[in-house]
Formats: sequence, C-alpha cells, structure tokens
Amino acid sequence: MPGYELVFILNANLNEDDFTRVLGKVNDQITKLGGTVTETNQWGKRRLAYPIKKQAEGNYVLEKVQIKQTALKELDANLKLSEDVLRYLFVRENS
Repeated sequence: MPGYELVFILNANLNEDDFTRVLGKVNDQITKLGGTVTETNQWGKRRLAYPIKKQAEGNYVLEKVQIKQTALKELDANLKLSEDVLRYLFVRENS
C-alpha cells in the first residue's frame, strides 16, 4: 500500500477530550477503509494565515498513513463532512 502524509487542521476551540475524540474518529475512518496510521505528530495550536470558518487559530496534526489510493476518495468525503476539520491535505510519500 502506498504511504501518504495527511495534514489536517482541527478547530482550535475543541477542549482536550473533544480533540482526542475527533482525532480518534479520523483514525477509525482510516482503519475502516483498510489503512493504518504509522505515525501521529501533533503540532499544536497555531495562528492561521487567513480565517477559515471564522477561526483565526487551529490545531495542526500530521499523520503518516498507509492506505489504498481507492480509499482516499471516501476518506476525503468523510473529512469534508466533519465540522471540526477546518482543512486537510494528502501528500503521497516517495517510495
């Protein structure tokens, strides 16, 4: 399976429990689609370059993921529907 880096920004107004819940939800979606999360780096709260959904800050997370390319479309749709995910980006790693 190809490797991807998934960077996403979560709402900065989430408390610690909600942040953990949303992060777990994203990871559950990845595993349900047959993928695995190999590494998670929480970058913490950072100021956004421009407001997104009326938010000036966001919690940045970088995850290294092994997932089939065909499953990315469904994961993309799930992340778009999540109100707590402000932005996200998939980047394929070089093998």
